[in-house]
Amino acid sequence: MASFEEAFGRRAFLLCGTAALFAGTSFAEALAATSVIIEKFSAAGKSLGRERLAKIVKTDAEWRSQLSPASYRVTRHDGTEPAFSGQYASHHADGLYRCICCNTALFDSKTKYESGTGWPSFWRPISALNVAKSSDNALGMQRDAISCRRCDAHLGHVFDDGPRPTGLRYCMNSVALNFAKRA
Repeated sequence: MASFEEAFGRRAFLLCGTAALFAGTSFAEALAATSVIIEKFSAAGKSLGRERLAKIVKTDAEWRSQLSPASYRVTRHDGTEPAFSGQYASHHADGLYRCICCNTALFDSKTKYESGTGWPSFWRPISALNVAKSSDNALGMQRDAISCRRCDAHLGHVFDDGPRPTGLRYCMNSVALNFAKRA
């Protein structure tokens, strides 16, 4: 079995130790704050099981160098691309939609549908473990924002006006996603 440092890297090891020391918490509590449990998926969309992984933390400069300006604005600063402008709004190929920042599997094309909103819409994520929901009160309205659990990339919002079986509409930004054809 790999040591914590081998599995998560020196940066996460030092971060956990430092956080525990200054916060007066246990190492286990600090570990929980710097790691996440993600469900991994094969290129065919088959679950490979759950795995505890280090939370991805990068500097602003690192994110800027990795992402396009539009992807950076949406994922790192809670932006929204204009309706009907994204490459996946009318995309119908079979495959998985992954996080543009960390490649975590987020949505399966089997749950994508035409919502008429101008953004790619899904009625459920590929795994509830891979996304996080938080309250968003910006623009004078109450919404639930959806982000990637592993890297905190803002993806879009979820609404309760979707189709059966969930009744949910995960309205995502194309620039926050990367599509991979099913193998």
